Amino acid sequence: MFDIWVAIIIGIVEGLTEFLPVSSTGHMILVGHLLGFTGPKAETFEIIIQLGAILAVVLLYWRRILRLFGVKAAKGMEDMKSQLNLLHILIAITPAMALAFVFKDFIKILFLPETVVIGLVTGGIFLIVAEKQHPKISAKTIDELTYRQVFYIGMAQILSLWPGFSRSGATIAGGMLAGASRAASADFTFLIAIPVMVAATGYEMLQNYQRFSVEDLGFLAVGFIVSFVVALLAVVTFIKLVQKFKLTYFAYYRFVLAAAVILYMLLVGM
Repeated sequence: MFDIWVAIIIGIVEGLTEFLPVSSTGHMILVGHLLGFTGPKAETFEIIIQLGAILAVVLLYWRRILRLFGVKAAKGMEDMKSQLNLLHILIAITPAMALAFVFKDFIKILFLPETVVIGLVTGGIFLIVAEKQHPKISAKTIDELTYRQVFYIGMAQILSLWPGFSRSGATIAGGMLAGASRAASADFTFLIAIPVMVAATGYEMLQNYQRFSVEDLGFLAVGFIVSFVVALLAVVTFIKLVQKFKLTYFAYYRFVLAAAVILYMLLVGM
């Protein structure tokens, strides 16, 4: 049984970083190592509580989710053209989910501060490239995204399987390189995070539930609830930041964090 305050701290970290292109998984791995919270249980915990933050996205995008299933949740929606459909979602989530299933054991081995540093730096470079090489915008809103563009977003999401790279960072940058606006890419990124994290959490629970005792359930619940509450308070503000701020700003933060981690490892060890 781990201390509840560890679950609270990691839950807060997850809730604050899930919607920013800085890698919530990377931050949780780094904080977990600082707190001495490592090992198989920690890895499963860090995946499961991400679903708490994703539920905040469900509350924000519930109308659009209903539209995907043909339900008009608001007046005027029936007049919108090029409406996103479930095939867009399926195309975008299949590549990364398939590879994650095949290489699941290898990916878990990468849950280390050293690999997170690599992900932070390379992911930051990718963000800068996307911002500098952004082609002419052909999809200003999420409803204008083409199947080709969401396929590119899905391929970019594969990069996020490396801890520290960032799922939102990879997919937003991938969308921008495919001709989508920053806002459209961000909207779509947060939307496809829902099925991805539901699947990841469900799989983790089915595969590793035997590792947790009854005493651990309270620990899991606290982390999940804290992640959800913090994310719910931050979701609207942070999503607007991602839609409006240049990706280079987040890249610079990633570089500074990576440098701080390297310095810490050299001086103290992690």
